[in-house]
Amino acid sequence: MITKVFPIISGYGAKTICSNIFLCGRLPNDIIQKELGAFPLNLGRYTIDKQEKSVTGTVRGMAKRKAIYREGLGATLMIGVNEQELIEQASTIEPRPVINSSSENWANGISSKTTVNAGINTKQLNAALDEAFDDAEGERGTRAVVVLYEGEIIAERYANGFSRQSKLAGWSMAKSITSALIGILVKQNKLQIDAPAPIKEWKNDERRNITIANLLQMSSGLNWWEYYAAPSDATNMLYREKEMGRFALHKKLQHPPGSKFYYSSGSTNILSYIIRQVVGEANYYRFPYEQLFHKIGMNDTVLEVDAGGTFAASSYCFATALDWAKFGLLYLQDGVWNGERILPVGWVNFTTTPTTAKTTKKEGSYGAQWWLNKATIHAPKKYPLVPDDCFRCQGYEGQYVWVIPSEKLVVVRLALEKGNELDPNTFLPAVISACKDPK
Repeated sequence: MITKVFPIISGYGAKTICSNIFLCGRLPNDIIQKELGAFPLNLGRYTIDKQEKSVTGTVRGMAKRKAIYREGLGATLMIGVNEQELIEQASTIEPRPVINSSSENWANGISSKTTVNAGINTKQLNAALDEAFDDAEGERGTRAVVVLYEGEIIAERYANGFSRQSKLAGWSMAKSITSALIGILVKQNKLQIDAPAPIKEWKNDERRNITIANLLQMSSGLNWWEYYAAPSDATNMLYREKEMGRFALHKKLQHPPGSKFYYSSGSTNILSYIIRQVVGEANYYRFPYEQLFHKIGMNDTVLEVDAGGTFAASSYCFATALDWAKFGLLYLQDGVWNGERILPVGWVNFTTTPTTAKTTKKEGSYGAQWWLNKATIHAPKKYPLVPDDCFRCQGYEGQYVWVIPSEKLVVVRLALEKGNELDPNTFLPAVISACKDPK
């Protein structure tokens, strides 16, 4: 067991430090203390090479793992490749367009200055944010909250050491971005959601019946174990495999496609693998930026890649809280931005329609790489005090983007939750009430 756990600890630590230093601009000691301070992550020991922009981790002198930062690609664990290969890989990638974030408007042509709507109960709203940030144990770990009402910022707050310029880990919120990228390819007539997934390894067995929709809705039927506190399919994929999507697509079928929901980071990385095949190498690295991020002003967002050069679309996306708010606003506006349709007609409706695959009461309902608040025959509402039409991106350690169309709200919360978790069933109703009860 030790030989399986140690490489995950050293890999997780090296990758985390590398991303947060060279992409996010944080201090090493702060990262080691906060992100890696608890057992067993605190078993790792790390060497940082600022000139090379790399971090090497070990556990008790064993399980050496090295992560390298490359501009535009983020931090990548060096698995199954050598340093020179990663450097050459980066040199062949056409650079993305450079956007000056400070010069772009917040959204839809309105000023980037915070706008306080006259109909907002600011005292009540501030009290809700106080609850999000303050806890006696210091375990809630909220780092950023942004609230949009009718497309305008009505609240924005950051913990000490963080600001609106801070890029923060979104973890599994990256899955919702992957869904948007699939939607864009559907709009371009390059994919059909009800067609079999275009994976040649599946052509000659029963996996050939797995559709894009099955992958989006986490009902592929592939054998998978999603667990983070021990070696599992998910942690092995993220910290021991060169090509995440290819690792996942070789899993055997356990259930008929579409019959059972099972949350799987592997399914998302299979979708990322498909995106690369469909878009092609010439445009692949520009695709999410030109077709999504830069169109809606998400100019401080970076998708990181695995050692094979494919976006690690299940987990590795860093963005500012404002960028996440823009992403939520795109969905609040039914996929339209400044009059331009980014997502195909009906995509948001498809995304927010619960899968018919069987889920559990604990999990709640799920759409297409977004969590939902709608009750289904399998599960009640996740948040009883929050409107049915609420849907959310959700990531490890307390990352959320909630979209509530009936209340014209987008709420972003980024954190490093280690306990005493924020309760959305009290936090969101407080925010909603503040928008209805002016003082």
